[in-house]
Amino acid sequence: MEIKRFLERIPGGMMVVPLLLGAIVNTVAPNALRIDGFTQALFVDAVPVLAALYLVCAGAQLNLRSFGTSVAKGVTLLTVKWFVAVIFTLLAIWFGGESGLWLGLAPLAIMAAMSNSNGAMYMAVASQYGKQDDKAAYSILVLNDGPLLTMLAFTILGFMGFVEGMFSIMPFISVLIPLLVGVVLGNLDGKMRDFFVSGSDMIIPFLAFALGMGIDLTAILEGGLSGVLLGVFTLIFTGGAAFFVFKLFKWNPIVGAAEGTTAGNAVMVPAVIAAANPAFASVEAVSTVQVAASAVTTAILLPIALSLLVKLTGAQKNTLTENVTSNDITSEKVN
Repeated sequence: MEIKRFLERIPGGMMVVPLLLGAIVNTVAPNALRIDGFTQALFVDAVPVLAALYLVCAGAQLNLRSFGTSVAKGVTLLTVKWFVAVIFTLLAIWFGGESGLWLGLAPLAIMAAMSNSNGAMYMAVASQYGKQDDKAAYSILVLNDGPLLTMLAFTILGFMGFVEGMFSIMPFISVLIPLLVGVVLGNLDGKMRDFFVSGSDMIIPFLAFALGMGIDLTAILEGGLSGVLLGVFTLIFTGGAAFFVFKLFKWNPIVGAAEGTTAGNAVMVPAVIAAANPAFASVEAVSTVQVAASAVTTAILLPIALSLLVKLTGAQKNTLTENVTSNDITSEKVN
């Protein structure tokens, strides 16, 4: 039974299939793997550890001479996603009805969902289709986690002032440290780099399954059509904008499109913003549900969209990746 060969025939299969399996298990039998011990640690609670380990592996493949490109890619993705989110938030504010909703969507939900991206999903896509600097760009993308960019947008738009304690530098540092550990080891010893490269391949399916175990497919039903619509908007417009900007800069557009997601932790953003400014309290509940539905919708649709993009653009893995040699620190191994 050639499981690996089957998965490799599906664009992003090492990520897509385990993620969907995890989501199905979590929806149908959420407690089946939540039995404590090693089982729960690996299949349910492993996302932070596996993501951190993946960052070490990604850092080991990074050539310090290309770090400037990593920063440029990260800042570009962060800016494009935030700018598109602001545009749609303004549309919702301008054209919202008496209820304050536009197409059934709350401006707060739009900003929170479209500006926050799923980091684990991005890393999985970058692993299969990207290069070292695409992976290292995540150290910048982590800045869109949480309420920071939503708060910044509403501050600029004049709806709230800066609130002390809403942003901490520690999440950024916590992501940067594992990456730097890998960078140091990989640049000091080519054999260590090869060792970490070989290990990074195995991490992805386990990371994807654990990520799926955090997705409840019923959130789509609870969020209604408006939440699904928000997910579709996020996928098409933030992912699409990043795709074309990356293509313009002659970077890998498939990796850019991976930003068309909503992070699961974006669900808490409406509550944080409402706590900071009571003016948002009336839309906190509906915004939370819509953001949750968007997170699930994008997690399901992004792999499908990437598969179509790969076919439409004629992209092949061997044109998007590089081979690893112990003498070439700028190369990498991809599933």
